[in-house]
Amino acid sequence: QVQLVESGGGLVQAGGSLRLSCTASRRSYTMGWFRQAPGKGREFVAAISRSDGSTYYADRVKGRFTISRDNAKNTMYLQMNSLKAEDTTVYYCAANNGLKYGSPQSLDYYDYWGQGTQVTVAS
Repeated sequence: QVQLVESGGGLVQAGGSLRLSCTASRRSYTMGWFRQAPGKGREFVAAISRSDGSTYYADRVKGRFTISRDNAKNTMYLQMNSLKAEDTTVYYCAANNGLKYGSPQSLDYYDYWGQGTQVTVAS
């Protein structure tokens, strides 16, 4: 079992920046960020592989968000710039245990989830 702990959420003005962090209790493979607004499904934001650092982004965040990871610290980051009001929601960290195959953009690809961190962008 892997525990994931997110941090870095908060309140920011539109156009501002936040950096989210997700620390895993032990080594994880592909890790990703998803977000979920009240009453809506959880949607893919970004993902990063452990092996070669390949990154994946949802179109709506491409060019504004940057995903990265520090394998030595078992930590993944999401740098969010040029934030918009529509980015307001809860962000979840996810990790794959290395045994599943599929798309890093799919919810089913991940085995472990964090509790979520709230991001609020004031317009």
